[in-house]
Parts: sequence; structure tokens; C-alpha cells
Amino acid sequence: MGRNADAIAEGLAIAHAAARLAVKNRILVSTISLDEAFDASHFLPAARQAVTSLADESEQAALGIVKARKAAWGRHSQPHGTHDYRDRDVRNLRRRAKQYAGVAKALRTELEDESTLLAIIEQSREAAWGDVASTLDSRLRVEAMRPDQDPDYVSMREARMQALRLVDLQRLSVETKDRRSENRVSAD
Repeated sequence: MGRNADAIAEGLAIAHAAARLAVKNRILVSTISLDEAFDASHFLPAARQAVTSLADESEQAALGIVKARKAAWGRHSQPHGTHDYRDRDVRNLRRRAKQYAGVAKALRTELEDESTLLAIIEQSREAAWGDVASTLDSRLRVEAMRPDQDPDYVSMREARMQALRLVDLQRLSVETKDRRSENRVSAD
């Protein structure tokens, strides 16, 4: 592989990671918050939208680099910052524009391949399940932990006691008063 092909492959890998993250978040919202059953075909529009957005972003980046290259051509003074390009940067900017355009083109091609989109959805589903499993595991570890197993038990005791006094006991007091007043109303 050449330098451009390597950069395009790396750009695609980054784009796929971003697409998986977007679809994973959609899966989590759909299945947990909205209590919907998982169906891969249901998430095809979300995957298409994510890939389309990333292709658009890559095309915009290519256009921005082309503009920067044109502005840099013939300028030989010292640059004043990282993105203040000069004539010596024109060749590199041309290569970068091709790479961004290559990523965009590859992403647009993937939009036509449903199996690629389904693979992104499946990887996103696995990542979503990994997040849920990790959260459950850590929650169960914390809630099921005995004081003698918790290394922070002693140091956090005062904070827990304060939370008990300021939050839990106050809430219990309010709930007790509410129950008493409900009982009085129903007795009358």
C-alpha cells in the first residue's frame, strides 16, 4: 500500500469507529430508554445517516484543504501559525486533499453496501451490550460489596453518614409526614 492508501485506510477506520459510536448510542436509547426490541434493520437509517455525515465531513475537509493549498501557492514568507501554509506545503496539502476525498468516496461506496452497514450495526450492538454488561458488573460489585472488602470503606464512612443525615433521613421524614396526613384525611 502507498502512503495515500494507508492514510485512506486509517481515515476509514476512524470513520467506522465514529459511525459505530453513533449507532451504539442510538441502540442504547432505543432498547433501554424506549424499551424497543433490537432489530438490525431498524438501525439501517441510523447507520446510513452516520456514514453519510462522515462522508460529508470528509468532503468538506477536502474542500478546505484545496482552498488552503490555493492560498499557500506562491507564498514564501515565514508562517505565523500551524495552519498558515506556504508554498512549500502545497504538495503535502494536495496529498491531504486526495486522502480526504478518498475517504469520502469509500464511505459513499459503503452506503450502497447493506452488508457493510449491517456489520457496523452488529459491531455497535456488541459495543452497546459491552457497555451495559460493564455497567451492571460494576454496579453489582459496588452494591454487593461487604464493608470488609471495600478498600475505601473507612475513608468514605463520614460522607455516607452525612448523606444519610442530609438526604435519606430528610426524605424519610417527609414521606412519614405525608403518610400521616393521608391517614388523617382517610380517617375523617
